[in-house]
Amino acid sequence: MLTYIYAISFIISLSGLIGWFYAQENAKQTKLFSTIFLGGFFAYLFSLAFADVAFDHKLWVIFRDLIVLGLTSQFFSFFKKNKAVFFGLLAILYGFIGAKYFSVLTNTFNVEPKTETVENIENNSIDVELADNGELLVEVKDDKQIADLQQIIEQYNLKYAIAFPQIKNSDITDLDDYYLVNIPDEWESKRAVIVRALMESGLVDWVENNEVLTISPMRSNPVEINRPSYGVNDPGLTNVWGFEKMQMAKLYQTINAKKLKPKKKALVVILDTGVDADHEDLKGNYKQIRTKYGTDQHGHGTHCAGIAAAVSNNKIGIASFSPNNGFYEVSSVQVLASNGSGTQQGIIKGIIEAADNGGDILSLSLGGRSTDSKQRAYKKAVDYARTKGCIIVVAAGNSNMNAKHYAPANTPGVITVSAVDEALNKATFSNTVQDVKMGIAAPGVNVYSTIPNNGYDAWNGTSMATPYVAGLLGLMKSLNPELTTEQAYKILKSTGVDSGSTDLTGKFIQPQKAIQSVLK
Repeated sequence: MLTYIYAISFIISLSGLIGWFYAQENAKQTKLFSTIFLGGFFAYLFSLAFADVAFDHKLWVIFRDLIVLGLTSQFFSFFKKNKAVFFGLLAILYGFIGAKYFSVLTNTFNVEPKTETVENIENNSIDVELADNGELLVEVKDDKQIADLQQIIEQYNLKYAIAFPQIKNSDITDLDDYYLVNIPDEWESKRAVIVRALMESGLVDWVENNEVLTISPMRSNPVEINRPSYGVNDPGLTNVWGFEKMQMAKLYQTINAKKLKPKKKALVVILDTGVDADHEDLKGNYKQIRTKYGTDQHGHGTHCAGIAAAVSNNKIGIASFSPNNGFYEVSSVQVLASNGSGTQQGIIKGIIEAADNGGDILSLSLGGRSTDSKQRAYKKAVDYARTKGCIIVVAAGNSNMNAKHYAPANTPGVITVSAVDEALNKATFSNTVQDVKMGIAAPGVNVYSTIPNNGYDAWNGTSMATPYVAGLLGLMKSLNPELTTEQAYKILKSTGVDSGSTDLTGKFIQPQKAIQSVLK
């Protein structure tokens, strides 16, 4: 929003200034155009003041814009006595602004923030653990090799390995230029110095921290309530309030009445602690990527899988968005250990693996506060997966903060999910999504789902809200395999309903309306 205020106010300022010069001999018109200029310029200064960019970048922007304002208005003042030429040039100017310069203005604040490569690393107040086996992710320039950094490597006794060796299509990404760099304990206190040396070598494009994140499930107590029939026979749905609020009965009626059939069987991949592939309410919908991902010593991944893709109409447990189980299936890529912890590198490897193995929807119920001002590796991984047709859904986080400070929830190109309670109010713990590009809401309090060893339990978290969105997207993608992330989000937003604080949570999903929109 601030970007567009800046761009439009600049154009208003320019228009007012040109008119001011043009109408200097007419007091009434001069007053009008001067008012337009001053109003536009105050709005321009406001947008620039609150822009989330460095101060030196703001100085450069205002210098550039004042030059453009001054030179352009002076240029037009030379032709004010020849109306035909003046207005002809004015038409050309606005044509150029519409075709080219407006995009320059709207991208003015889209600059690469400084990485955590100098003082920010030394002064960072956020306590985030880094991976023991590789604290840094280093992107080497395209025409360089890690061996070219031998002097720095030897000086600090650094160890390194290719960060993402398994990429199938390295021609569409720079992730193959990333290396995992391990700093010995004796040099850990000099991490900022090492990063500075890497960046100043001229051989490196980017350095970021390889952060560790840990999930902490918030268990709840399921309460059985006499809920209306949804048209399926799964007994555990008496514990699932979300089905009532999402009007799942209407979704099932639409699917059955229209005799809908999938154009492809979509694949929803849960990137988490693994999934109990033998669970009684999952095995009928489970597709294996690797055998080792079909177990779950923690439970978090299995709980998410049940929300997204439990087998419906089997007289067992709960159900999902596909009443006849023919529209999509679920799989797993384990990116978190049995204790619920994982690294940024491991999560990115998981995104790559899920995309390379046919994932249509990637569901990431994970994330954490980041010390890096920007994590470019996440963005490159998301871009890689999107190029292969994936839609990526990420939990907003459970700290009652702004999701723009959480990764990968703040990564451009993902749909970020907040949690609401049974009254459709923002869950007290849920991060907010007003400052991410694509934010949406789903049930995240007292969510009843599968846990390992044929069990069921109710948990809280944006982790639980995320697979609800992933499951719905799996159904949507099965009906329209060409559906893009932006198209899918537009549908979710336009068909959703307000929550108690929609500006903070985004719209609350309504599956039946979303499917009707897909069918159009």
